[in-house]
Amino acid sequence: MKQIFVCRESALMPRWREAFPDACCVDESFALEMASAEVQAWVVIQGDTWPVLVRELARHGAIVSVLSYAPDSREATHSLEAGARGYAHALSPPELLNQMALVTAHQGIWVGPELMAQVVGGAYRALGGEERLRDEMLDRLTQRERAVAVAVAEGNSNKAVARLLGITERTVKAHLGAVFRKLEVRDRMQLVLKLSHQEQGVS
Repeated sequence: MKQIFVCRESALMPRWREAFPDACCVDESFALEMASAEVQAWVVIQGDTWPVLVRELARHGAIVSVLSYAPDSREATHSLEAGARGYAHALSPPELLNQMALVTAHQGIWVGPELMAQVVGGAYRALGGEERLRDEMLDRLTQRERAVAVAVAEGNSNKAVARLLGITERTVKAHLGAVFRKLEVRDRMQLVLKLSHQEQGVS
């Protein structure tokens, strides 16, 4: 699959070239000419017209990822709404770019872990938050496990949870592992859905 970076620079950044040795930098008009299902287009945010470009590239069948020098959740949302399948920092390491390319090429969606945590936290709050937790579910957890579970569900990283609760990241991971086992979930998103589930909802 052809990799193109849509940016104003005439040459690839070293980390982009390391990830994709055969990639090239092109301008917006040439990117649209090249767009097809055989092209992965990496749109580097420069200026205000990038959402239009993302939408057009996606409409022509290209697999689009957006790279930002100042990532934030609102920009990520705009990227996905425009048709992008990936969103990350423009200075992401080559290994991460390769993972993004693999995931998006197989119809997956990629956003960074910090942004995903924000999305998860937003979903948790939208579903009612801690006041709607099911008592019988909480009975399975210790007091500290519950505190970790709620903090994680609110969108905090392990480092932030450790800071909030005055414990180490290693301890957070241990408690979180116990929470996942006891509640029979495999990741943060499943934890949010499990904690917010109501008796009339769907398991």
